[in-house]
Parts: sequence; structure tokens; C-alpha cells
Amino acid sequence: MHTIRKLLNGSFVRFLLVGVLNTLVGLSVSFIILNVLGWNYWLATSIGNIVGAVCSYFLNRTFTFRSDATVGSSWWKFGLVIAVCFGVSYSVSLWITQGLTLIWATISSRFVENAAVLLGNGIYTILNYLGHRYFTFREPQTKSSAN
Repeated sequence: MHTIRKLLNGSFVRFLLVGVLNTLVGLSVSFIILNVLGWNYWLATSIGNIVGAVCSYFLNRTFTFRSDATVGSSWWKFGLVIAVCFGVSYSVSLWITQGLTLIWATISSRFVENAAVLLGNGIYTILNYLGHRYFTFREPQTKSSAN
């Protein structure tokens, strides 16, 4: 219970606040590219996530995790976490939403893609927090904290 309270009062809440901004930016870009420009699902979600990622890196490094990690030591980890989270979350969400067509045959492919973007974003957010908290911006263990 103490760990949950600590997360809610600390970095997880800050991560969610930063995430609101990144989500608004990234989803807006994804939906504009998907629906206004008519580009495909993978390109739209990729570009949307890249746009949000640049802002996300700096806000999460300084505000969320208050990390002393150098840009050189943390940027590649940040990119790796984002790439893995993107691939997993948006593949799983597309697979799940495409399963809806088996249940609801009249559902449009555009609805399925839009639902996949939303579902994927939720999965992505959770995986992303865990990856950055425990990999990208993990606090180094000192000898006294390791005991």
C-alpha cells in the first residue's frame, strides 16, 4: 500500500501530467494524419508518437523523474523504450480491435483503426511509464541502498 501511495504522490502523477500533454499532441497529429491527410495507420501513429516523444523526453527527464542522467546516456534508452512500447501496444491494439470485426461484421475499418489508436495509446502509456521508470531514468543503486 505504501508503494502505491508513493507512486501516486510522486513520479507517476507527474508522468500522467506530462502524458496528458504528450497524448493531446501525439493523438492530434495521429488523427489529423489518419483522417485529414488519409495516410495509413502505421505512418499516422508513428509520426504522432515521434512528435510527442521529443517533448516527452525533456519533460520526463527534468520534471517527471528529475533525472541527473546525461542526454547521451538516457536518450538512446528513451528511444528504445518508446520503440518497444510502440510496437507492442499498437500491434496488440490493432489485433484486438480487428477481432471486433469477427463479432461485429458491419463495423467499418476506419472505426477499427481509430479505436486501435485509442486502445494502443492506453497500453503505450502504461508500458512507457514502467520502461522509463525502471530503465531509462532509473536511479543508480548506491552501496547503502543496495543493502
